[in-house]
Parts: sequence; C-alpha cells; structure tokens
Amino acid sequence: MLWKRMELPCCFLVLLSCLQSLSAHNDFFTSIGQMTDLLYTEKDLVTSLKDYIRAEENKLERVKRWADKLDSLTATATQDPEGFLGHPVNAFKLMKRLNTEWGDLESLVLSDTTDGFISNLTIQRQYFPTEEDQTGAAKALLRLQDTYKLDANTISTGNLPGVKHKSQMTVEDCYELGKISYSDADYYHTELWMAQALKQLDEGEESTIDKVTVLDYLSYSIYQQGEIKRALEYTLKLLQLDPEHQRAKGNVKYFEYQLEKQKKEAEEKAQKPEEGEKEETPKKKKQSSKKSFSLIPERKKYEMLCRGEGLRMTPRRESRLFCRYYDNNRHPRYVLAPIKQQDEWDRPYIVRYLDIISDEEIEKIKQLAKPRLRRATVHDPQTGKLTTAQYRVSKSAWLTSYEDPVIEKINERIEAITGLEMDTAEELQVANYGVGGQYEPHFDFGRKDEPDAFKELGTGNRIATWLFYMSDVTAGGATVFPDVGAAVWPKKGTAVFWYNLFASGEGDYSTRHAACPVLVGNKWVSNKWIHERGQEWRRPCGLNETE
Repeated sequence: MLWKRMELPCCFLVLLSCLQSLSAHNDFFTSIGQMTDLLYTEKDLVTSLKDYIRAEENKLERVKRWADKLDSLTATATQDPEGFLGHPVNAFKLMKRLNTEWGDLESLVLSDTTDGFISNLTIQRQYFPTEEDQTGAAKALLRLQDTYKLDANTISTGNLPGVKHKSQMTVEDCYELGKISYSDADYYHTELWMAQALKQLDEGEESTIDKVTVLDYLSYSIYQQGEIKRALEYTLKLLQLDPEHQRAKGNVKYFEYQLEKQKKEAEEKAQKPEEGEKEETPKKKKQSSKKSFSLIPERKKYEMLCRGEGLRMTPRRESRLFCRYYDNNRHPRYVLAPIKQQDEWDRPYIVRYLDIISDEEIEKIKQLAKPRLRRATVHDPQTGKLTTAQYRVSKSAWLTSYEDPVIEKINERIEAITGLEMDTAEELQVANYGVGGQYEPHFDFGRKDEPDAFKELGTGNRIATWLFYMSDVTAGGATVFPDVGAAVWPKKGTAVFWYNLFASGEGDYSTRHAACPVLVGNKWVSNKWIHERGQEWRRPCGLNETE
C-alpha cells in the first residue's frame, strides 16, 4: 500500500493551558506580563507548523520515490514495448499500476496534512492580539520616541539602553508605523518613519514595499507640514522611478504653482514702500540663560524628568536629606530590626524604604494578580465613572487581605511603618505596565471640584500613597513629580511613601505625579491608597491649611 492517512502530533494540552489564561483578556499591549503568554502561544504554533512541514516533506519524499521508480521503469519499457509486455508479470503489473497504484498516488497527493496545524491556528486565532493591540503598540513606540528624544534609526536598529535581546525593524515595520501615524493625521511621525523606511530601502534592504509608495507618503506628509519645496523634491524623485504616476504629476504642478505664488508674494512685500514709518532694528530682550523650571509647560517638565533632566537640588537642600534606620517610635516589630529609610525629596516629603518586600512575596503577589489583570481605569470627572484612557497604559488587579496570608502580612507591615489605619484603606492594587507603559501627571486625592470622588467608599479622601516597586526597570519607568522637579527611580524590593493631604485635610497639589513610559524592561508595582477615616488619632488635624 503506497499511502495511509498520517496522524500528526498535536499540542492541544499545552495550548489549552495558555488559552485559558488568554481567553479572559484583551488589550495585550497594556501589560508586558500578559504578553509573555503570547510568546508561549507563538512557540506552540511554530511547533505545530514544523509538524506540518515534516508531514509535507514526508509526503513529497514518497511521491518523489514513486516518480523516480516509474521514470526508470518506463524508460526501459518504451525501448522495446512489445518485448517488455511479452513477459506476463510485466503485463500484470502494468494493469495493476494503472488501475490501483496510480489511484493510491492520487490519494496521497490530494491528502490534507494541514489538519493539525490549521486546527491549532483556528483555536488560537480568536485569542490573538487585535488591530487595537497592534496600533497601541505602534503608538507606544512613537510615545517613547518623543519622551526620550530617540531618532527613528536608533529605534529601528534596536540600539536602546541596556537591551539584552536586540531586535531590528524591517522596512515593513517602519512603513507600518508611518501609516498608523498618517491615519491619525500625525504628519510629523509619518515623515520620520517613511524617511527611515526609504533609508533602509536605499541601503539595499529587500522588501515588498517599494520606494514609490514610501515616497508618495513622505512627500505628502512633508507638504502637510508646510514645506512645499522639500515635498516637491521628493515628488520629483518619485517620478524618476515611476514617470506615469498620475497623482505625483498633479502634485508637481500644484507644488510649483504654490512656490511661484509664494515667490511673488515675497517680492511684492519687499517692494512695498513703508509709509511714514522709520525702520528700526528691534531691540532684543535679554533672556535668562537659565529658564525657570516652574515656567516650563507641564508636559515638557514631565518628559525632561523622565529623561533624568530634572531640577537639581541646591547643596543646602540636599544636605537635609538623610538615610537612617527607622523603628517608628520604637514599634515592637522594629525595635530589634529597624528598617532602612531614605529621604528622596523634601517638599513634598517623599521617603523610600529599602528591602521592604522580599522576592518571594513579590512572586506570590504577581502570581495572584496575573490571572486578574485588566486594563487600568481612571476616574472620569464628567461622568463620575471609571473608564480607560490613553494616558494610562497598564493593567491592574486588586488583592484583598483575606485571599492570602502574604497580603495580610503586607498590609500589617504598611500599618506598622506608617502608623496609619489600614482597615479604611483601599485594597492592594497591583499594576503591570505594557509597551511604553505610563500614567501621565495626575493627583491621587480628590480635588475640591470632585466632591464625590470617593463618596461610594465612605472613607474620606486619600490621605497618603504607599508604592511598592516589584521589579527593576532597565530604562525609563521613573515616578516623577513635575511641579517640584522630583524623580524617583524604580528599585526592586523598595517602597516609597508620601502624604497627599496636609494635616489640615487640604490637598497638597505638589504631589501631582506621573509614571514615565517604560523604555526597556518590565515594570511591576503595587500600591496602597490610604484614606482619611480612622486616622483621626493617628494623624491629628493641623490648624494651618498647609501644615
């Protein structure tokens, strides 16, 4: 028998375990932790694909052996057909081959060896990232490019600080970023990435994307930014490659017309006499070489701090920051084993606690949180409801103290260190940041224009914030305070703490803070928002508004 149906090895048991964790999630780009599941899914798909390739190769090898055998046989037989068929066995075998064996061969050629691979692919496709994920990841790259002042070539060649697994972008990748920018009418980034795609094509990289297509996008994006002369130059380059490109022909005429019009307007303006006005050279105002940090727009301050270009403390202020062993007024837990405390900033007062959470506790928290991670939300002051937002790119989960002894132990530790009541605090929130994950400047406390911010909790405003860093971050990911110029960098096993409210109950607006985009690495944090109720005897009210 030439052929029998082949059974391919399947990876369903392994796949189903991955799919169970993927099935409840979307917005993959907002959490690196959950994106790791996709790597294992892709690995299983490759295994299934290799099984299919082996089956196809085996089938082709059998067909090839059959063809080689028949080639030799027919070559001999056709030299003396009558003599060959004069042998009764040859005559019988000819009948058998044509009646049976060629039918078997037909069945072999038509056999479908794709069943195992296609089944696996079909099952998993419904859990694949969506168009939103791809667009979200692309926009994250653009955000990183802007925040950290990276040129397109640096990103494309993968030369990012501290990377272990360097990866380069293809022409198609660069083109995709340019197209996504173009669809958002973001012509600045369209130009950057189409120019990078063109550069790589000029360097000889093979691609399914041709120069004409790239030049078409590039010239138009440059025109949209008001640079008609440069747009014309690129359009003429396009026409050198494709002289019959109709849109380019029309654009050349239009650009030339606009340039001529600008030239005439400039000449008319130059020839127009000034009536009764004496031309004076305007006096240049003296500008301070050092612009006050407080006058810089918040967005720019935020990005400067993320790059480590923030405000530097004066030596006098810095001399007032200390490291110490802290026992919270001889708390029984810490009399014999005080904890390490270090001042990070003076106003607002931000402290960091070192070696405050163990690796085992971190892994347990991540293990509990990972299956529940959902896209992080923000409070919408217009509707009063929680909603997702582009300025917060992460996933979070909430862990209660009764779920695991580790959570209860951590809550008790925070209470012992801060001296604040934890019964009225929010549950432990665990967050994992995605591609370019960030949380732009915000307040943790409810402002006066949000009187109902935490009304449903019935525990008052958020008096303080405790933030655990549960991973080191290779590059980026700092917690920054734009109003005061402070930047706190992630360090695994540490925690930072600050008060959001003054003792009077008034909000401390200098605590406005942000989580910088993660440039390289994976950022895990967990935080505890501590509320006013229950603190009456632990943190008595102050008499002054900003006390």
